[in-house]
Amino acid sequence: MLCQNCSKREATTHIKRIVNGETTESHLCEECARKLGYDDFFDDFSFSIPNIFSSFFKDSAFALASAKTDRCEKCSSTFDDIIRTGMVGCADCYEKFYDRLLPSIQRIHGRTKHVGRVPYTEVPDEKKPEAKKKELSAEEKIAKLQEDMQKAIDCQNFEQAAVIRDEIKELKGEK
Repeated sequence: MLCQNCSKREATTHIKRIVNGETTESHLCEECARKLGYDDFFDDFSFSIPNIFSSFFKDSAFALASAKTDRCEKCSSTFDDIIRTGMVGCADCYEKFYDRLLPSIQRIHGRTKHVGRVPYTEVPDEKKPEAKKKELSAEEKIAKLQEDMQKAIDCQNFEQAAVIRDEIKELKGEK
């Protein structure tokens, strides 16, 4: 759509005004919008993610640049770069600037230790599903079957109780 003001350039700004219940719409190019006073309304707000993230570092005592500038060996980022952009350059930056990043990371996340899911290799053996499949001794099997039989009797499921009774006899070696 062409600009409704100059009819030369592509319209990039859409203005919708409602005055006393009447709606008027205008489609303007960037240049005409600027001339008519419709500049970018959000210039002063600075809503970018890097600005928001970098605000977490501003309170840090390390935010002031020191005379000696440390750089990450891998990506050559400085701590000032991290503050300015709000982005860490690489994984090595976390180690290089650990002491300076730690207070901000704690403030953002509340903790620095992972508390979510862990890799399967780090799960203790007794909590792994295969550990639960361990073989029960004959006495343990009989005790479990007797509990099951009692539950079946309590529910008046005598057919199931009879089947369990036969299993118990078989385990005991009776016939």
